[in-house]
Parts: sequence; C-alpha cells; structure tokens
Amino acid sequence: MVKKHLSIRMDGGLHDKFQYVAAYEGRSMSGQVLYLLQKCVREFEKEHGPIREEDLK
Repeated sequence: MVKKHLSIRMDGGLHDKFQYVAAYEGRSMSGQVLYLLQKCVREFEKEHGPIREEDLK
C-alpha cells in the first residue's frame, strides 16, 4: 500500500478541541483523523455499496 499525505488547515480553537477529543479517545490527532475517515468510508459503502477499484479511476 502506498501511503499518501494530507495536510489541512484549521483555526486554533478547532485544533485544540480536536486534540482534546483525540487524546480522550486514546489516539493521536493523526490517528483520530484516520479513524474518522475510515468510519466515513464504511458508512458510505454501507449505504451505497462497495467502492470498486474501477470507481477510483
């Protein structure tokens, strides 16, 4: 699997609150973002069916 990098900008207040939530959940901020992204994809696929390799092209 090829790892990709995603950079996002947010205001300081959101950053601090997100950092708090991630720590509360026992995750780093990066780990929390990955968890939320995976959850989003699972929910999408549950509603719309699997995303196939050919869909990604």
